Amino acid sequence: MMMRIQELADKMGLTIHTIRFYEKEGLLDDRHVRRESNNYRNYSEEAVERLGLIKKFQSIGCSLAELKEALQECDTNMSTNLEIIDWIRGKKKEIESKREEYDQMLDTLNKMLEYKTLLMDDPQKAQEIQRTWYTGSSVNKKRAPGALF
Repeated sequence: MMMRIQELADKMGLTIHTIRFYEKEGLLDDRHVRRESNNYRNYSEEAVERLGLIKKFQSIGCSLAELKEALQECDTNMSTNLEIIDWIRGKKKEIESKREEYDQMLDTLNKMLEYKTLLMDDPQKAQEIQRTWYTGSSVNKKRAPGALF
């Protein structure tokens, strides 16, 4: 069953612009889209499967280059199972590293929030927290009182 671009976009939760971008980037090819004589695009059920795969790879943080490479590997079956396992492990490490960075950012924001909240309720305790926070970090310790950021 063939479908027009709007129907495909609605079905996949994407915009028409996104589907056209994928087509332009070569992620969708003549297996997925056919042009009518009036130049309208018609998309196959394979396009639905392909877009589902694209969304899956995007959900794990793949760049466009990684996405193209992964789809090419899926199309050609050139990679061994061990190579795919290595790629998955590498992607996991990358995501775990980002998670650690985000955890550090959240920790800093929580400290800032605690300080600013205490500044209203208990300024003396806020100053104590600020001193211990700066003492424990490499941040310039010569900050004006009350200036956590």
